[in-house]
Amino acid sequence: MDIHQAIKQLPSPCYVVDLAKLESNCHRLAQVEKRTGARVLLAMKGFAMHATFPLVSQYLSGVCASSVNEAQLGKDFFPGELHAYAPAFSDRNFLQLFGLADHLTLNSLAQWRRYQHLSETHPNKLKVGLRVNPEYSEVKVDLYNPCSPGSRLGIRPDDLLGANLEGLTGLHFHALCEDNSQTLANTLEALETHFEPILRRSDITWLNMGGGHHITREDYDLDHLCELIDHIQSTYGMQVYLEPGEAVALNTGYLSCTVLDLIENTLPIAILDTSATAHMPDVLEMPYRPVVLGWEDDDNPTKVRLGGLTCLAGDVVGDYHPRSVPKIGDQLIFADMAHYTMVKNSTFNGIPLPAIATFHPDDSAPKIVRQFGYADYRDRLS
Repeated sequence: MDIHQAIKQLPSPCYVVDLAKLESNCHRLAQVEKRTGARVLLAMKGFAMHATFPLVSQYLSGVCASSVNEAQLGKDFFPGELHAYAPAFSDRNFLQLFGLADHLTLNSLAQWRRYQHLSETHPNKLKVGLRVNPEYSEVKVDLYNPCSPGSRLGIRPDDLLGANLEGLTGLHFHALCEDNSQTLANTLEALETHFEPILRRSDITWLNMGGGHHITREDYDLDHLCELIDHIQSTYGMQVYLEPGEAVALNTGYLSCTVLDLIENTLPIAILDTSATAHMPDVLEMPYRPVVLGWEDDDNPTKVRLGGLTCLAGDVVGDYHPRSVPKIGDQLIFADMAHYTMVKNSTFNGIPLPAIATFHPDDSAPKIVRQFGYADYRDRLS
């Protein structure tokens, strides 16, 4: 069974995850652990489909969370280590995470001073680190660049060097976005230049390199990544962590949908039963145009615009060049729709959320994991 056969048996719209591709990604990530001793964590901000956690947890060492809710979800469904980070914690959030997390990364020295006395009372010796800003990034979209001038994420070198770090055990940085290993190498060079005295401290025992590593992309230089990890671990005697989110689910998911109507306004416009705004917001935020299976050829003279179901004027997925204009009732499949879709979608305009399903090429039928209705919209409002 392939994705085309699967969607014929599923409601529309529907997120569909290919479990064979997901396992292949996880196996590649597990090879990094095996070769280097680094620990790879699932970044739940990118992919939190807990129905797949029994599979993913066979390969990865744990999860990282950015909120109490993510941490609780990880605790409930994913065995292994649990790391947490947020730009700031309230007293209540910190105490809630206190009972969930193994590692906790703070974003400022002020937060460390505020919660240091609490961390020291943790029964299992909570490992607390600080997020640093290496002041180097190759991220081209400012919305996703954590090292841009004025960034609120991470402590700059001038603000950290000379500070009292007693009681802290690690550092964390996150400065990549869909990058290959050379960008990591460049970032590590900046990190070592700015923070080497701290990296060499005997009480700093771990370094979290964050996410944005596109490790499961075909052209990713896995050997180079392992060399970089080995360098850090051998030079500074510390444990390295990686937090891929997108790389875990890269190219594993689809969003199937149906053409509801066709209108003309300088070009044919197909109105879909899905929405860029509500169901794939990264299309507008990044922005990018997702691939439609079977429509990869941009040389066709036909031009069609795909529009979403909400009332937002800009709810447009993009312009495409299929061989022919789609018809009402046609099913379309957007590729690479597992990461940053389910975790970011909304019920804007009361548009129902897509169903969620899985399939495996060896199975005869897909499995519907979850469907949504009026109650899901009603219960998130007041």
